[in-house]
Amino acid sequence: PDSLIGTAPDATYVLYRTEDAYSESLIEEDYWVRAAEHADSLGVDLMNTSLGYSLFDFPEMDHTWEDLDGQTTHIARGMSAAAAKGILCVTSAGNSGNSDWHRITTPADAHGILAVGAVNATGVHAAFSGFGPSADGRVKPEVMALGLGAAYPTHDTLVKTGNGTSFASPILCGMAACLWQSAPSATAADVRWAIIESAHLASAPNDSMGYGIPNFEIARALL
Repeated sequence: PDSLIGTAPDATYVLYRTEDAYSESLIEEDYWVRAAEHADSLGVDLMNTSLGYSLFDFPEMDHTWEDLDGQTTHIARGMSAAAAKGILCVTSAGNSGNSDWHRITTPADAHGILAVGAVNATGVHAAFSGFGPSADGRVKPEVMALGLGAAYPTHDTLVKTGNGTSFASPILCGMAACLWQSAPSATAADVRWAIIESAHLASAPNDSMGYGIPNFEIARALL
């Protein structure tokens, strides 16, 4: 309190952990799908997902770039289905921008969602933030948010800063929740559209920043 107030601080949260910290395996995608099914059964409005998959501990499990078309990986299919049900799905674009993979990671390739890349405080693309487009040519990431030097609270009540698209995604998702609260009759698709249309590169998206950094005053006016 009085030290760090995040976006959508008064929202009601349901938290799921689907990531296995000790290994990287395809089954984690199925864990996510199960969590999403449970969240849907509770009637959640928005989902933030701060994870992404491309390569695994065993090469035979690895995704190829062609898999990232939004309808091949289990987790992207699950997220696309959640979006089709009317849930606003926000996910990190992935931190592979500096790696050989270079691109977004799944489920950022899902359809009808907001994949969020990372920028610094001056709005410059963070080098680690994954690049688009999706394998089938859609603009990815859709939008950008602060993911380089983002503030977060620690277990010992300190406030520190960290880097990653997993910071950018929840910041954006919280803003989306506040935006939706201002227009409760809007659908998830409406909110997604307004956020994309409000972004500073909406008329000329690119592979590093997508449609750019949203302006939520503009998005609110659009809704």
